[in-house]
Amino acid sequence: LFMSSAGHTENFQDAFDRQSLVLDKLPLAFYAGMFAYSGWFQASFVREELVRPERNIPLAVIISVITVIVGYMLTNVSYYTVLGTQDVLASPAVAVSFVQRAFKSLISVVPVLVALSCFGTMNGGIFTFSRTLFVASREGQWPPLFSMIHIRRHTPLPAVMLMLPLVTAMVCVGDIYHLLNFFSFSRWLFIGLATLGLIVHRRRHPELHSPFRVPLFVPVSFTAICLFTVAMSFYSDPVSISIGCTMVLSGFPVYYLIIHRQIFLPFFSTLSDYLTHKLQLLLEVVQQEIKTY
Repeated sequence: LFMSSAGHTENFQDAFDRQSLVLDKLPLAFYAGMFAYSGWFQASFVREELVRPERNIPLAVIISVITVIVGYMLTNVSYYTVLGTQDVLASPAVAVSFVQRAFKSLISVVPVLVALSCFGTMNGGIFTFSRTLFVASREGQWPPLFSMIHIRRHTPLPAVMLMLPLVTAMVCVGDIYHLLNFFSFSRWLFIGLATLGLIVHRRRHPELHSPFRVPLFVPVSFTAICLFTVAMSFYSDPVSISIGCTMVLSGFPVYYLIIHRQIFLPFFSTLSDYLTHKLQLLLEVVQQEIKTY
């Protein structure tokens, strides 16, 4: 910032040149950007554990989003003041390249800051994903073991532990960009469908009490952006998106046969009861006694 204020703005010349803009690559850029800003909705996954969620969730979202926007904008301005566009594209770690040119004495601090950032992301991911499995199990759409909490720590231990094999399988993919595109497709598809469902629910039942409301154009615009990005991503990365779409569609026959029709329910119930009993003793987990929803 000091360098840009001193007149070093040559890297910002033609910054908004649209000659190299390709429409079918925009969804991949959106996925990366929305992943960086995606922490805003994680507060809603722990609503049951928050005090006064009707006040604290909107407050946390507003403050965090504004803080992240300002921080990311200043960081990107700093990067492009020191590094050119080609330098940023060629760098395997932009923060390291930036510090090597601007603050060589702080080069050892960058790995620590990156590790702290990754730790914060992992912490939010553990809160989000484990609570999703926890609620799905509580609604009867997942084995009952995952709706249980630890008898002393009161955390959804089975749901948290399930993340280990899933994360290990994702790490084995090896390519972070394909993994990001594959994961973002399903994430933003269901987020868009969820907000669309909320709009429909609000129109059908306007008499129901809502802890907080937003203008209708906000969820409508958000839903349109999500679904448009998901649709366009088929042109950007058809292989990863097709794999993600296949995995999403595979859930329909599983849900229809096991949950809706309950065709295989007797076999799965006997096996599930046996495994649940053994794992309950091993993990020291029980069903929650106090209803928090």
